[in-house]
Amino acid sequence: MPKADEKPLPVSSSTAPDFPPEQERLFREVLQVLNQGGIPYVVSGAFALQKHTGIWRDTKDLDVFLAAQHVPQALECLINDGFECSVVDPVWLAKAHRGDFYVDLICGMSNAVIIVEDSWIERGMPTEIVGVPVRVLAPEELIASKLFVTRRERFDGADIAHVIYGTRGRLDWERLLHLAGSHWEMLLWSFILFHYIYPAPSSYVPRHLWQALLQRLQDELANPDPQAKFRGSLVDENMFAIDVHEWGLDNLVDACRDQRQPKLVAPVNTACPIAAKERKVS
Repeated sequence: MPKADEKPLPVSSSTAPDFPPEQERLFREVLQVLNQGGIPYVVSGAFALQKHTGIWRDTKDLDVFLAAQHVPQALECLINDGFECSVVDPVWLAKAHRGDFYVDLICGMSNAVIIVEDSWIERGMPTEIVGVPVRVLAPEELIASKLFVTRRERFDGADIAHVIYGTRGRLDWERLLHLAGSHWEMLLWSFILFHYIYPAPSSYVPRHLWQALLQRLQDELANPDPQAKFRGSLVDENMFAIDVHEWGLDNLVDACRDQRQPKLVAPVNTACPIAAKERKVS
């Protein structure tokens, strides 16, 4: 049970939240501004989850995914419309807000392993949010965006399981493998969690995919690479901080973040500041 001064944790439900009128107006205005500015984007977060699973999640923010090269133009459009904007983390996150509500402009995950590309926007699914025609993130990209949300304070494994269950496994599995890339173990881990949660419909993950990934795992276990780098910081840089800072193991998260290009920058000739780094899990 939460303490008296703690906010209760969300409980999954199909009941739509009762968004305050000012929040709906802000969401509508943001989407209209981006549409009018010709910004290529997709909506993710609570709205994408609802589209693919039927689950509603109360949210104060609107998650917009776009490629990094389009963020400055999006910020400029929003600034010109009166929003206060900041580049919170040049690797992946900018924000625009007015009052108590805000929009997150996201171009990847904080560990810089999963990166939003133009193809994510092109594959978006047409829908309508607060009366505005938009695209929401396709289920494959939604799963990919959640593979590394594995921190102690937030874990999106349930969301991934719900997307697989909600789509009845009607997914482009080759696309999902491509998005996971060399981090396929994180995908296999998600499949195993899905099988544990939903043992009866585990066939929603195709048998050939199970066989291929399990065979790949067996091959790696049989032939371990003695030069393979420690990857714990990509999963949670805080929980695995001791491995890096005291045990001398690889700091891949910093290496990946340093290599991430392009970095987000504020639009030229605006008052949009670059804030200090903030590692918020999307």
